[in-house]
Amino acid sequence: MALPSYSHRDPNGMYTFSSRPRPVETRSKYREPAPEQTQRQYGNIMYDRRVVRGNSLGQQPNPRTEQSDPAAVQRQQALKRRAIARRQAREQLRTKTPDALQGRQHVDVQTELYLEELSNIIQTTDIECQTDDFMDRPATPLFIPAKSGVDAETQIEEGELFDFDLEVQPVLEVLVGKTIEQSLLRVMEEEELACLRTQQRVFQELRNNELAEVQRLQEQERRRREEKERRVAQQKEALMKERETAEKIAARVFSQQYLAGLLPSVFTSLRNHGYFYDYVEKDIEVNFLPWLMAEVNNQLQKRYTARELLDTIIYEVTQKRLEEFRRLETDQQSSDP
Repeated sequence: MALPSYSHRDPNGMYTFSSRPRPVETRSKYREPAPEQTQRQYGNIMYDRRVVRGNSLGQQPNPRTEQSDPAAVQRQQALKRRAIARRQAREQLRTKTPDALQGRQHVDVQTELYLEELSNIIQTTDIECQTDDFMDRPATPLFIPAKSGVDAETQIEEGELFDFDLEVQPVLEVLVGKTIEQSLLRVMEEEELACLRTQQRVFQELRNNELAEVQRLQEQERRRREEKERRVAQQKEALMKERETAEKIAARVFSQQYLAGLLPSVFTSLRNHGYFYDYVEKDIEVNFLPWLMAEVNNQLQKRYTARELLDTIIYEVTQKRLEEFRRLETDQQSSDP
């Protein structure tokens, strides 16, 4: 589905534009004033006559063959004339831009569907110069007031001026002495700090050794305590097992003494109640004999059924013969005078 054209402005102040997709149109060699007045031609190379299909090496024209064939030369000239005539007719039918009015001139304006950069623009630069209305004058010189009053002078005798070597010696002695004193104090302070660090290191080593010894003693005490607890637990477990063994032995002896006279009576009672039996005898009584009796009953039932059927047949036959005899007897009596 084609997308409709729309444009909007995002919060950053930028405009965006989108339109539905369209096929790329071929650009005409000559600039046309209005795209709506011309027929749109789409760039499909399948219908472009300038595109050679197949092997292009075998389709190159042979100059010798064309020069030697007058008909081909005439055909090429006729095609060229027709192309020139079509081009001239197209130029005549094409709408041209009217001439500019007096005092005006035409400016190139892009009329294509897509904006393209004009690379043949001539760079022009305007330069102008404007002079001032007044002439420059030199800078104003510095104002120096005129000399006024009477000059004065002072007479300096020998020894009144400052003697640097004499005056600076106590100052230098004080500075050097103070610097040396500060240096000595700094050296003594560094030595004292070194001694303190040595003492701290020795104390730290002693402390670490003592902590290691304390930890060793604590670990030894812990192992002894765990070993003691383990031994106590083992002794308790051994005593418990010994007690259980003694109780089991006593219970076994008591049960043996109690069951010494009870076993014969129990076995006799169980045997009388049928808990102890012969497996063959039990199988014969439970499985074989019922099956045998069932089979015997079936055979007897079949015999009884056959006997009843035979009795019924004999009875029917005797009844029929009796009826025949009676009928014959009746017929014979009726035939005698």
